[in-house]
Amino acid sequence: MAIISFRPLTPSGRFTQLNKREGLSKKRPEKSLTEPKPKTGGRNVYGRVTTRHIGGGHKQLYRIIDFKRDILDQPAVVEAIEYDPNRTANIALVVYSNGIKKYILAPEGLKAGDKIVASNKASTNDFIVGNNFPLHLIPPSTLVHAVELIPGRGAQIARSAGAALELIGVENGQAQLKMPSGEFRRVHANCRATIGSVGNGDHNKQSLGKAGRRRWLGVRPTVRGMAMNPVDHPNGGGQGKSKGGGGRQQLVSPWGQLAKGFPTRRRSKQSNSQIITHHNGRKPRGQK
Repeated sequence: MAIISFRPLTPSGRFTQLNKREGLSKKRPEKSLTEPKPKTGGRNVYGRVTTRHIGGGHKQLYRIIDFKRDILDQPAVVEAIEYDPNRTANIALVVYSNGIKKYILAPEGLKAGDKIVASNKASTNDFIVGNNFPLHLIPPSTLVHAVELIPGRGAQIARSAGAALELIGVENGQAQLKMPSGEFRRVHANCRATIGSVGNGDHNKQSLGKAGRRRWLGVRPTVRGMAMNPVDHPNGGGQGKSKGGGGRQQLVSPWGQLAKGFPTRRRSKQSNSQIITHHNGRKPRGQK
């Protein structure tokens, strides 16, 4: 989608750049495919704030997305491309030949009226945007998205706007994928994937322009730790401005966890063992 700018009639309009929502349906979402989305304000069941900077925002309905694509060999027609407030990507409402309606992630290039299918068999002409197959059927060098990590669990990789993986090849029942970060990873060849890249790739080029638009999204203000007093934050206080590095203070969270250069990835042996090469070119720990 194109990015549109506004005339600087107001201070916020001067810097606002938003997606031009061309081709998006203006109708209400499919009622049978929505459910309530209660707001937490970042609080857990005890009423304590566990995630800061959350609160307010516009009321939203959650759209139930079909990440499994398990209705096989039933052609589906794209009825509409819709906005989804719960994710960066747009979604597509598809109607199968047996009358069932589902929401899927809208790939780049998919439009209302197009026909798609999910299947366990494929011919040369079937690898078009929006179709869904197991990885062992898809030709190498194809861009895919909404990829499963474990067969039958549903798509977990490459689901955000503009995301796509490159299928390098399939060998010994394992498919090699090149991640957007440059990391190479193996997954089972029976994992399903959708052809193409996720649409709405210009999402990250937007400039909200004003604090109010961020509040509409449910994001509350963030105060920098360096602007606080020492009693309130480890980075607070000091004579004048100061940043980390050169022996000075390190940038940390209010509870002391490093904010820069600190690995926050969870240690999952099952998942991390399938990484061939990290995005920085290094092999995972323990591999030679």
